[in-house]
Amino acid sequence: MTIKSKPINALLNAFFIVLAAAFVFPLLLVVIISITDQDAINQFGYQLIPAKLSLDAYRYIFASDMGVGHAYLVTIFATVIGTLFSVTVIALYAYPLSRPGLKYKGFFTFYIFFTMLFSGGLLAWYIVVTKYYHLGNTIFALILPMSMNAWYVIIMRTFFQTTIPISIIESAKMDGAGEIRILFSLVFPLALPAIATIALFQTLAYWNDWWNPMLLITDKKLYNLQFLLQVMMQNIQMMSESTTMSTDVASRFAGDIPEDSVRMALCVLAMGPILIVYPFFQRYFIQGLTIGAVKG
Repeated sequence: MTIKSKPINALLNAFFIVLAAAFVFPLLLVVIISITDQDAINQFGYQLIPAKLSLDAYRYIFASDMGVGHAYLVTIFATVIGTLFSVTVIALYAYPLSRPGLKYKGFFTFYIFFTMLFSGGLLAWYIVVTKYYHLGNTIFALILPMSMNAWYVIIMRTFFQTTIPISIIESAKMDGAGEIRILFSLVFPLALPAIATIALFQTLAYWNDWWNPMLLITDKKLYNLQFLLQVMMQNIQMMSESTTMSTDVASRFAGDIPEDSVRMALCVLAMGPILIVYPFFQRYFIQGLTIGAVKG
């Protein structure tokens, strides 16, 4: 049995090595192109071993007056605070729905489910957010509109119902614990796998958000990273198509903008921090699985 399993193990190892290389190769190519000279790209195309290295793309990005560093701070703040607030709101809505004795449980379940089927439309949403909640040109425009997600509420409610036995909650009540104590000391630690998963999804959503700032933000000081990079790409496209470029940044490159390498450099700047944060989430996600497991 052991002899037969060796070829299978070798085949599986080879498959996963090829699969990992298929995922890593595009990322590696993006990083290499971002530090490749534009003339070399024009002459030889995209290469894993660049003919000439250059940091002109990064110099171009940070030499602009758009404020990439400040956009990083805005994005990090919106991502961290938004994820914490969103997970808290979702969990606090989902937990009561998982309890059998909740009054008007059907109404609140239908209320959140209805939003998955119908919406008031973009115009109505924009009027409510800007005229009634006054979120336009505020940091809260990057946080509050994405804080509630009906699908995640249903997922967490289902996790509470199927994973946390009612007997554990009743035992805690018999020991004198209140609802708040049960929620934060018992339910949330046992629900760590679901919380970690939703936190990861919300982190990616907040980090990659460009739609809300495009609609709600006009103050450049509140631009997040993704929207700022989109604006920079549009500016680069306009300048590359224009015969006359009068900006100081463009003149530093003698009218030759490193367009291809700048595109890849913007990708590196956008994905770099989230690639660093993802293993951190993955670590606690796996740890949450062991904490929530039933041990025999």
